[in-house]
Amino acid sequence: MLAFCTLDADQWTQSFTAAEQERAIAALEAGQVVFCPNLRFVFIDCEDKFFSSAWSDGTSKNISFDATTGRLKGIRGGKSDVAQLAALMGRFAAGTRTLLDNLLPAYRDALVQARTSYRPVQIKGRAVSMAKDDSRLHPDAFVSRPAGERRILRVFCNVNPHGQGRAWRLGESFEPFARRFLPRIKPPFPGSRTLLYWLRVTRTPRTCYDHYMLGLHNAAKRDELYQKSCPQKAFTFPAGSTWLCFTDQVLHAVDAGQYLLEQTWLLPVAAMRSPDQSPQRIIQRLTRRQG
Repeated sequence: MLAFCTLDADQWTQSFTAAEQERAIAALEAGQVVFCPNLRFVFIDCEDKFFSSAWSDGTSKNISFDATTGRLKGIRGGKSDVAQLAALMGRFAAGTRTLLDNLLPAYRDALVQARTSYRPVQIKGRAVSMAKDDSRLHPDAFVSRPAGERRILRVFCNVNPHGQGRAWRLGESFEPFARRFLPRIKPPFPGSRTLLYWLRVTRTPRTCYDHYMLGLHNAAKRDELYQKSCPQKAFTFPAGSTWLCFTDQVLHAVDAGQYLLEQTWLLPVAAMRSPDQSPQRIIQRLTRRQG
């Protein structure tokens, strides 16, 4: 089962010892969760008004902020409210950047910022399609934004003001999971990955890795027996805590929780300390397919 690496951090600008840095990077690359139980993100001024599900437009899983364009999506609100929430999410993104720079200096020059999200809706009982149902164990895989040779590193912070925890379940290690489901996934049809790009289904052509990873994501969510009987461990992240992991490697599911901030960072496989532990290399090895 997956393990935790717990750090005694309570400031986003906190420094870490060399031993803590080594422990964190080894844990992350081995598919563990780095947990900071005392690292909270504080809403300031009039930001408490965003503790309401009414800010969600009702059609998106979350409210997302793209720092490259400055655009906020999935929100219902006036221009000034949009600007205020964008500033809050930008502040959170900056905090996670400082945290990662101090905790994982080996990744500092390679990390690329992706989207920031705010999740104000209670996940328990939410009606969504099976493919979008995060209450089912899965590794993360992008449908329209192929990851290719990039890992998905995510920083989560439970900002719930009422003390409600974020209830997760963590699954088995990635390689036995991949061995279980890869035989069910057919190889990509010749030319199909390029065609998806031409049709603008994907922003870049999918690699073989993206094809198989999306297949693993979908196969796991659809398998009712696996969801009920596979090795898994429940853990609730308390309000006011922060955690991070490679979500393309850690099988996870969310059963309950409301008010979460999340920042996605992309890391090239080549920048890892141990690239052979990445899902990219594991899938290449098991399928004997490159590219």
